[in-house]
Parts: sequence; C-alpha cells; structure tokens
Amino acid sequence: MRRRPLLLAALLPRPAAAEPVIEEGWTDPTRGRTLPVLIRLPEGAAPAPVVLVSHGLGGSREGLAYLGRALAGAGFVAIHIQHPGTDASLWQGRGDFSALGAAALDPGQALARLRDGVFALDEIGRRESLRGRVDTGRLAVAGHSYGAWVVQHLLGQRLPGGEHGLALPDRRLKAGIALSPIPPRGLPARYAFGRIATPMLHVTGTEDRGAIDGATPADREAPFHAISGAPQALAVLAGANHAAFADEPAAGPRWGDPTYHARTAGLAVLFLRAMLLGDGAARAALRDGAPGLLAPGDRLDCKEFD
Repeated sequence: MRRRPLLLAALLPRPAAAEPVIEEGWTDPTRGRTLPVLIRLPEGAAPAPVVLVSHGLGGSREGLAYLGRALAGAGFVAIHIQHPGTDASLWQGRGDFSALGAAALDPGQALARLRDGVFALDEIGRRESLRGRVDTGRLAVAGHSYGAWVVQHLLGQRLPGGEHGLALPDRRLKAGIALSPIPPRGLPARYAFGRIATPMLHVTGTEDRGAIDGATPADREAPFHAISGAPQALAVLAGANHAAFADEPAAGPRWGDPTYHARTAGLAVLFLRAMLLGDGAARAALRDGAPGLLAPGDRLDCKEFD
C-alpha cells in the first residue's frame, strides 16, 4: 500500500524554477475581436501537448493560475484565454457585480465564447511565439463554470436551437476538464450530452451552488452521468464551493482561496497524462481513487476506463 502514494507523487507536477510566461493579444479578423492571452510554457524545447484554459464569468486570463502552473510543471503548454464581454471588465472599476447576471443570460456572449475557443485552437498552430513548442495532435480544453460550459460544448454538448453556424464537436480536442460543470438547459441531459465521445474530467464540490443559474451540487454531476462511450472521471471534493476552483483573487478572498487547488490540479494532471500521453500508471491511479491525493470525504468515480 505504501508504493501507490509514492508512484502518485512521481506523476504529479513539479514547480518550475522559473516559469516562462508570455502575454499576447490574439485578434480574430473575421470578428474584429481581440482576446487577451497568457501562455505558460513547460521546461525544454520539444513540442508539448496543449491545454486551452477558459475562465468563469467575470474572470480573466490571470485566473486558474494554479491549474496553468501545474500543467506547465507537468510538461503541458497552458494557454489561458480571456473572453471580452464576460470577463473582469464587467465589475472591475464599477464597485459591484450587477452586470454579471445580464452577461450570463446573453446568448450572443455565449456564442462568442465558443467562437473564441474555435479561433484559439486555429491560432495555436499559427503563432510565432509557439512555433516548435506545441504538439497540435494532442490538444485539450479546461475551464471553470462558464469556462466549463465552453468545454462541454466544444466537445459536443448540443445547443438549444441548433448549432448557430458552429461545427461542433471540435474533433481536434482529445480531452476536456470541466470544473464546476454546467447542467443542460432546455434539453434533456441524455440528448444534450449524447454525442460527446471525448474523455472528460468533471470536478465539483459538495457545496458547489450557482448564484446566477441556481445549479445545485447534484446538478453539477449531470454531465458525468449522461455521457457514455468515452472515459469519464468525476471528483466531488468535500466542502468545496463554487469559488473554490476559480483562483481569481482580485474578485475577493474566497475566489482565491487555495484550499482545493492542489487536489484539483493533481487530478487534472493525472487525467491528461492518462488521456493525452497514454500513461497507464496515471490511468491506474485514477481508477484506484487517486490514493494520497484526495482528502477524507472526497469522492472519485470513473467509468469507461477499462
């Protein structure tokens, strides 16, 4: 029993001595839209798998830093994109968060986020700053809350009212990570998630409630239970609320509380090692419940792992 935690420790990320970070603006000429982007590169010069990271409502490219650092420390390129119109500009300098609700309910902003994701995937292979550093055959996407909504739809969750000109699922993506997954609205869960055929890690908490959409902790598990035909893992962290995964300290202390960050990042690294790198030891660690990583009261369920 002692060997399994030691093996797990060898699979988890090691902090880089000096983290290479690049900040850029990526402009989509077809929409006249510029995305602030923050890139974290792993050590070495070899092409590495890429994880596109999408923040939650009112967030920024600086958010989810714990996840990006862990990914870079584990040998992945982490690309944090910021979504104008549903980002921190909604509240910074205003003194309140009242604009968040209207933005969350705006279908145009939702579609803009999805188009941001498709554009960023297109752009990865074109950027001079990434030339020779990315393995475009091993792409994944991760996000929190509204960012999880982006993950789910890029991987194939159906949109009410049709596809709106989007060619989804995006087959370039080989894995997804949804932190605080979003339950379907307007469609039955089995139908909404029925065409997703990509491995996903779902991470939520026993107190993960949505202030705007009214989602309950049980609702967060709906995507995991509805998806079949591809490896899926669900982690429910005891006591974790909706802010636990965001890492947006500028929004207030509870949005930057690090209590659950190491566990979440560790699960993400294990999952991506298993699904993008074909690491059998990482896959076995997840199937065995990630011993040595999770805390008492946490739960990890896996399906389609055999």
